[in-house]
Amino acid sequence: MNRVRLAALSFAVGGILFLLYQSVRPYADETALEGAAAMASPAWVTAHLAASAGFILATLGLLGLHLALGARLTLPGAVVAWIGAGLALPYYGAETFGLNVIGARAVRDQDATLLELAEQFRFAPVAVTMFLIGLALLAIGVITAAVGVWRSGALQRWSGVPLSVGFALFIPQFYGTPALRITHGALLAVGGLWMAYNLWRTGAGISRP
Repeated sequence: MNRVRLAALSFAVGGILFLLYQSVRPYADETALEGAAAMASPAWVTAHLAASAGFILATLGLLGLHLALGARLTLPGAVVAWIGAGLALPYYGAETFGLNVIGARAVRDQDATLLELAEQFRFAPVAVTMFLIGLALLAIGVITAAVGVWRSGALQRWSGVPLSVGFALFIPQFYGTPALRITHGALLAVGGLWMAYNLWRTGAGISRP
C-alpha cells in the first residue's frame, strides 16, 4: 500500500473517531453527581481516547498528504498541525484519565463538590492556554494544507474544505448543545472521508517513489 492510501486511511479513520468521540461521550450536568457518573464511565474514557487518536491520525494524514503532493503549503500546514496536536493532547489526557478518577471518587463518596477539582483543572491558566493555542494551531495547519491542496490541482480543489471547517469550529463547538457537538463530529467524519476518498481515487496518479 503506497503512502497516498495510508494517508487516505489516516484521514478516514481519524474522521470517524471524531464522530465516535462526540456521539459516545456522555453529556450531563458536570456540577452534579450525574456528571460525576458520566466522567467515571467507560464511555467517557473511550470517547476522549477516540478524540486523541483522531488528532494523531489527522496529523499523520497531513504528513502523507505532503509526501504525496509535494505542494509548497502542505508541509508548513503539517508542521503547524503537529505542534498544535502536541499542545492539545496533554489536556485531553487529563480529561480522559484525571476527570475519570475525580468522577469516580465523587460517585463513591456521593460528594458533588469534588467536581470543583475538574473545573480547577479545566481553567488552570497554563493548561487552558496550551489547549486553546493547540486547537488554534491545528485549525491553522489543516486550513493551510487545504490551501495547498487547492493550489496544487492534484486533487479536487474542495477536498480539504470540510475538514478545515470542522477544525476551525473545534473551539466554538465546546459551547454548543450535545446535538450540535455530535453534528460537529459528523462534519469532521465527512471531512476526513471526503479527503480520504479523493486521495484514494487519485492515489495512483500522484504517488511518487
